Amino acid sequence: MSRIEIRHAHSLTQAQARKAVEEVARKLHERFQLACDWQGDTLHFSRSGVDGKIELLPGALQVHAKLGFLTAMFKEPIEAEIRRVLKERF
Repeated sequence: MSRIEIRHAHSLTQAQARKAVEEVARKLHERFQLACDWQGDTLHFSRSGVDGKIELLPGALQVHAKLGFLTAMFKEPIEAEIRRVLKERF
């Protein structure tokens, strides 16, 4: 099983960061049919082949994702897209 681990610094308030992550989650759901669920300051997301979370930390986001066998073949473009979206939104 392949993993993606990304820490991304930001200067938003916790409320602003949560709103931005909610927008990202909405797009993930629309584009990839990911199921998303908040548990405290952590957004959990999943679908067949992908399981992960985005943790809201003071001044940073931490993205953790586990990719299944078939999805792991696309790890590099998936990670690049996550980094692009984080840079754009935060």
